[in-house]
Amino acid sequence: MKWIRERDALIAQTLAFVQSVSGKKDDIRQPDTVAAAPVLAAEIVSVRAVTVAFEPLQADPPPPVAPPPQPPLPVPPPRIAGDFRSEMQARIASFRKHQERFERERDEYCAATLTKLRAAIRDAAPPAQK
Repeated sequence: MKWIRERDALIAQTLAFVQSVSGKKDDIRQPDTVAAAPVLAAEIVSVRAVTVAFEPLQADPPPPVAPPPQPPLPVPPPRIAGDFRSEMQARIASFRKHQERFERERDEYCAATLTKLRAAIRDAAPPAQK
């Protein structure tokens, strides 16, 4: 497995880095097999805390600017009953026209397919007689 070899190589690099930083030179056994994974142990020599102070770029932050108020959304005028009725009638007429077109196209396709089938049957050679 490639990832295991990559992991073992990363572990070896890390141990070498730790030894170079700490100045300790121990004999480290390189992993030869997949099953032999080294146990990592590091000695912490010292820890130093560092405090860093930051100065603000501006003495006083600018006052927040309030966004301008948004105008109210326009409300569409109420529908008139006659307008609603005429719109529904127009939609129904459009739907009927659409359905009639589909039915006409389906009938034309069926007729064309039957015509081709009949022509193929007519043109076919008669079956061989035994």
